[in-house]
Amino acid sequence: MNIALLLSGGTGSRMGSDIPKQYIIAGDKRICAYCMETLFAHPDIDAVQIVADPEWQKTIVQCGERLSRGLWESKFRGFSLPGENRQLSIFHGLEDVSGYGEEGAYVLVHDAARPLLSMEQISSCLQGAVGHDGAMPVLPMKDTVYYSRDGQRVEKLLDRSTIYAGQAPEVFVLGRYYEANRRLLPDDILKINGSTEPAILAGMDIAMIPGDEGNFKITTKADLERFCKMIAEGEWKR
Repeated sequence: MNIALLLSGGTGSRMGSDIPKQYIIAGDKRICAYCMETLFAHPDIDAVQIVADPEWQKTIVQCGERLSRGLWESKFRGFSLPGENRQLSIFHGLEDVSGYGEEGAYVLVHDAARPLLSMEQISSCLQGAVGHDGAMPVLPMKDTVYYSRDGQRVEKLLDRSTIYAGQAPEVFVLGRYYEANRRLLPDDILKINGSTEPAILAGMDIAMIPGDEGNFKITTKADLERFCKMIAEGEWKR
């Protein structure tokens, strides 16, 4: 069983918008609706759990009901409440998913603010996790990378051939990933910055697969403008 956990609980404070960025209308639909279409339509995604603030859950349902072929009714399993940070939101989702997903199921974690998710990337993540405890798409570093403890002075040059930038979606074996996050409660989970970090801390075997530079996250106004331009030029369909 493959379960998608869609994170749509962020406030989007860096965007400076009146509403969270994932609910901004771009083109003819809300940003979250773009990746929802892809997740629900993928034949290997069996269920979708969505983390969202109650204030926006009705909006998400309206987006879901516009999906074709009854996909919303057949795959949507419920809402989970956001946490104090992103990783605690993931844990809340994992708690709910564990109620209907077996331990060996895969959970695919994705951000609603990444609208350009492709069917191919989902397939690659699911296939990459086979035989491992999970998989994450990564991008190689193109620029020279330096290390500094204080952010004021360069201390050393890092070997960029050994450094990668992680992306979403990430896939994990449900049971092991849930336990890895549970061990971090109540305080350490608030220090987590990336979805795969709890898995690495727990010694899980996470495979790396090629990422997709086009699958960027909308964080700033410049990101939104870039995405809107892609829609206008007919390039958004992944």
